[in-house]
Amino acid sequence: MSLATAELPSDPDALRAFAAALQAELYAKTLHIEKLKAQLATLRRARFGQSSEKLDRQIDLLELIIGDLEEAEAASEARQDATAATPGAMPVLTGPRRVGNRRPLPDHLPREIITHGGVCACPACGSERLRRISDDEREVLEYVPSHFKVIVHVRPKLSCRDCEAITQPTMPSLPIERGRPGQKLIAHVLVSKYCDHLPLNRQSGIYAREGVDLDRSTLADWVGRAAWLMAPVAERIGDYARAGPTIHADDTPIPDQDPGRGRTKSGRLWVVVRDEGTWGSPNPPAAYYRYSPDRKGEHAQAILAPASGFLHADAYAGFDKLYEPDPITGRPRLESVACWAHARRELFDEHARTKSPIARQALDKIGAVFAVEREINGRSASDRLAMRQAQSVPLLADLKDYLETSLGRISRKGDLAKAIRYSLNRWKALSRFTEDGRLEMTNNAAERAIRPLTLGRRNWTFLGSDSGGERAAVFYTLIQTCKLNGINPEAYLADLIGRVSDHAANRIDELLPWNWRAPSDARLAA
Repeated sequence: MSLATAELPSDPDALRAFAAALQAELYAKTLHIEKLKAQLATLRRARFGQSSEKLDRQIDLLELIIGDLEEAEAASEARQDATAATPGAMPVLTGPRRVGNRRPLPDHLPREIITHGGVCACPACGSERLRRISDDEREVLEYVPSHFKVIVHVRPKLSCRDCEAITQPTMPSLPIERGRPGQKLIAHVLVSKYCDHLPLNRQSGIYAREGVDLDRSTLADWVGRAAWLMAPVAERIGDYARAGPTIHADDTPIPDQDPGRGRTKSGRLWVVVRDEGTWGSPNPPAAYYRYSPDRKGEHAQAILAPASGFLHADAYAGFDKLYEPDPITGRPRLESVACWAHARRELFDEHARTKSPIARQALDKIGAVFAVEREINGRSASDRLAMRQAQSVPLLADLKDYLETSLGRISRKGDLAKAIRYSLNRWKALSRFTEDGRLEMTNNAAERAIRPLTLGRRNWTFLGSDSGGERAAVFYTLIQTCKLNGINPEAYLADLIGRVSDHAANRIDELLPWNWRAPSDARLAA
């Protein structure tokens, strides 16, 4: 019987449980509707022959939506499982669990047998007279580069001849309780989706060519549970990144599909980068991503709320509140460091369009300042500051005088004047890098961290939901931070998936990429 027609309980706790169960039932029905839509689109294509590009796009869109819904459902179930396993936790009524249609693992895959040794003496009475009763076997599907294999865990069951007590080695923790994917396989799926930009339905087709039938819904379940499992590590990276004295921030639009609306909206993925290697700091680099459904300034302010010091960013107005003086100290919590790459781009675009000699000469003068930066890259902060004071400051003074003079000789309504005013209006923030050797002339660190997302959009086109954006932020944080530290993200994620569930929360720093101890072959080639 549907909960929609059931009688409402009067007890407040029972009513809350009833509401949670009703929400779960509604979610399941929504998911079922979206699956039926996808099936209908596929049947229409089969019925009427070759489909149009529009119908093909709708089918891909529905596949992505369903995948996001299934990932969200898996993450919710993982959270509920953890709550239920917590001693003293109040049980939550969430409706019926999904029943999987588990297929046998293919016989043609190689098997690796791992036999877990039993005890030498009976833990009940201490007798060493043990006899083997039987073996319990659990098959786990694992992935190693270029091929699949099946690992069979064999746990001998022993019976004491004296007291008849039965003992058996415990089963090692699995990434997904009662599931069959190994940690390397899950890591490969994640890296394929968020690093190599392969949607789950395409991965499913690739694995099918290997003779392994893994539905998109199965892969989505793994992704959703992995996101919930590894989110605390990603947040800890975020804490570290925002604690730097100098940070970089940027954002990029991500088309986001809202199920049932039939069109996309524009979400945003934000990134905060801490990279101090250019001034010789031994602190490791990190990139932290966060999703928001729009580009309101409140999102930028919330992401950077824990930060203080200097912020390299573009001229987005949403950052302005972060630069306001503190009412007590009179100093801003963050000082703006503007990006010369953006200022140069305004002039470059004008020169490319009109071949303006004024724009050309301004570009040459800016290039001279960039030449100084290339020479001091990697030196200590004090050396960088001294060189900038001696060389960059006079070059900038000459550039400013040239821009102001040129502005008085051209039409103030033209695009060239607009490009010049872009620099002059932000001159204090553009010149701030000459006041501290730890600062950069550009915000290229954040732009480099955004580039993989923009490249990925060409493959997967859009996200399936807001929750899909939140999961993407978790995995982008882990993967891109690995890449910044020269670590193979697939090797790191495989190890992290196997350890994080049993790891103490107060020792989470041990799991951060730069503290991870990897085999020599897990390091990326320089």
